[in-house]
Amino acid sequence: MSNFPDIIQFNLGVYVNNIVEWLVANGESVFDAITRGTLSFLLAIQNFIMWIPWYIIILAVVLLGIYVCSWKSGVMYGVMLFIIGGMGLWEEMAITLAIVITSVLISVVIGVTLGILAAYSKRASSFINPLLDAMQTMPSFVYLIPAVMFFGLGMVPAVFATIIYATPPAIRLTTLAIREVSEEMIEAAHSFGSPSWKILMQVELPQAFPTIMTGINQTTMMAMAMVVTSSMIGAKGLGLNVLTSINRLDVAMGFEAGISIVFLAVIIDRLTQGVANKFNYHNESVE
Repeated sequence: MSNFPDIIQFNLGVYVNNIVEWLVANGESVFDAITRGTLSFLLAIQNFIMWIPWYIIILAVVLLGIYVCSWKSGVMYGVMLFIIGGMGLWEEMAITLAIVITSVLISVVIGVTLGILAAYSKRASSFINPLLDAMQTMPSFVYLIPAVMFFGLGMVPAVFATIIYATPPAIRLTTLAIREVSEEMIEAAHSFGSPSWKILMQVELPQAFPTIMTGINQTTMMAMAMVVTSSMIGAKGLGLNVLTSINRLDVAMGFEAGISIVFLAVIIDRLTQGVANKFNYHNESVE
């Protein structure tokens, strides 16, 4: 058996560990501020979801499903939410939704901003793309380590880890969408003397919106995939129920929590896709 020579081996992880330890030691006030802000925002979303009567939420989802998909789909989404509530998991669903919505909103802001930057600058794109490759191929459990070191245990590190895991699709598809906007439309806008920011806001982003929505859809699905993983660092919700069922070998609890996550993922996936298709159809009709 041939081993790699000891003389040319090096421990790259030590340098990464030193950087993380330096950040933890010197950035405590910054991380505390981020924790307080993120937690306040997350709890506001959670409390808002819990404040709305359950039947209003179901009715709103049914009507939105009918509008962007079909009446059969809308009714099916309503039935799915009713089943989640019927299994006694409505509060856990609200907590999970709050974590996912918070993570997705922050991911979308970061993703669309960096995606536009990468679309406009080849230098930025050449720097961002390798980072995205690493973020998408790194095992999701690895993100939990710095999340706990920076933010402790609870929902905030879960949001942090989810953002790292779920942001790449938003960046990639925003970049792709901006680059695929018709050159003729951009040149026409330039010929009318429109500044670059106005072309971006009124020409490029509206044309790129369906593809950007696809990126948001993928980001949301990846955030849902982190629900169970993030429960390992103290995040409550449906993921914690799944983790508890594994520890107890409780098939009933695992099935109910698991099927609830599936229902939520299906509803969010279909609704975001439906919004993108609706907007795309509207654009084609106008053209």
